[in-house]
Amino acid sequence: MTQVKLAAEPRTEFGKGFSRRLRAAGRVPAVIYGAGTDTITLSLDAHDLMLALKQPKVVLEVALEGAQHTVAPRDVQRHPFKPIIEHVDLVVLSRREIRERLVLGQAMAKAEEIATERELDPVAVQNAVSEILADEENDFDADQAIEAALVQVEEAMKAQAEAAAAAAAAEEAAAEEAGEAGEAEGGDSGEGED
Repeated sequence: MTQVKLAAEPRTEFGKGFSRRLRAAGRVPAVIYGAGTDTITLSLDAHDLMLALKQPKVVLEVALEGAQHTVAPRDVQRHPFKPIIEHVDLVVLSRREIRERLVLGQAMAKAEEIATERELDPVAVQNAVSEILADEENDFDADQAIEAALVQVEEAMKAQAEAAAAAAAAEEAAAEEAGEAGEAEGGDSGEGED
């Protein structure tokens, strides 16, 4: 399931110093915007947010002062080399967008599981599923998209293996030719010395 509930606290102070103090306290500064609502500033628990953002196409149910906000991460600013989220922008989702994200998220989680079972690259399969479901010309449901993605990735892996085998064979043939040419040159010069 890619719907995660998070408790938030209102944020009334701003600036680098306040944001640093929030992060030191284990919280992440955030904003919610979109869908004709006023911008809401808040902070979220850093650990809970980090776990939630590991889910594909996550939908966040943010509880703030008695109100529920159904949002998705729009922009996540991370520290360049530390595993820290510095700030997150959250966008309000419509009901249609919620359904689409949940379906896509569940399909991607299932695709990852099947890819792992079949020893395929899960990220490649997830990307293929996402592309297939996003293509408006396709009328695939999630299961059909997963099957099509698996076939696509398997074919790509087979083509890569064939190309690698052909390159290795060509390299081996070139090495043999070079070896034979070296032996011929060595044999010619050996005959001249006798």
